[in-house]
Amino acid sequence: MADLNINLKNGLELKNPVLTASGTFGYGIEFQEFIDLERLGGFIVKGTTLKHREGNPYPRMAETPSGMLNAVGLQNKGVDYFIEHIYPEINHIKTNILVNVSGSTIDDYAATAEKINSLENIPGIELNISCPNVKEGGMAFGTSCASAAEVVKAVRKVYHKHLMVKLSPNVTNIQEIALAVEAEGADSVSLINTLLGMAVDARKRKPVLSTVTGGLSGACVKPIALRMVWQVAKAVKIPVVGLGGIMCATDAIEFLLAGASAVQIGTANFIDPAITVKIIDGINNYLDENDFHSVKEIIGLIK
Repeated sequence: MADLNINLKNGLELKNPVLTASGTFGYGIEFQEFIDLERLGGFIVKGTTLKHREGNPYPRMAETPSGMLNAVGLQNKGVDYFIEHIYPEINHIKTNILVNVSGSTIDDYAATAEKINSLENIPGIELNISCPNVKEGGMAFGTSCASAAEVVKAVRKVYHKHLMVKLSPNVTNIQEIALAVEAEGADSVSLINTLLGMAVDARKRKPVLSTVTGGLSGACVKPIALRMVWQVAKAVKIPVVGLGGIMCATDAIEFLLAGASAVQIGTANFIDPAITVKIIDGINNYLDENDFHSVKEIIGLIK
């Protein structure tokens, strides 16, 4: 068996490069009857905000060709609820548990991250900077270098464990955003978050989603995600975590070859709840069949 261990630095050591994408895996416990969670390199719990959020009105999910749209709107009961009720249910699981942190203001992000910093068995957070900045008229934090840098800087002051920043693909130059968050102390970047899309019901002559637009994910986004991971991996010195349309082990291997140090599995979890462990096994088989002794040997192998 090949060595699948990956060190993403600042306290985040993975037994293998397979993580789950936030918003597709609940709090992990929902998948316990399907897989052994401790086989995962780690899992990232659903988006967590400072206060309770109801999310968007229904309908807020729609199937599209080779993918899906979602506009759930970060429905969650807030960080205090997570600390009091969810954390005690998952803190015994022997793998890396990260919390996806979201917010509408920089103060929200910082306050949420500071609360999570005190949790012993949470070695890192994933900062979702694709959220709308309410003080800037709704423009996402992650769509400009200045606002992306500002929120990472504020969180870095209060959060001392691994800080992964999730990048939006809805930008002109994703390399610039990645370099901006790296400069302010990000330990790693994950990409891509969902692409902005919409669906229309021709019979009803109205949008399918209540919010009109939503986040597009699934197999259809993979070529874009792969391209962006390759670009960012060439630009930054920190580890890159790739996601977007990974449906099987071969997809995951392609991201590793493009420069990702680890991957996240998202929409595929809805199709096959055991896909993550199948991908772990598939990566191992690929390495064995091609005489690689360690997964590190294939990271960034394509030029």
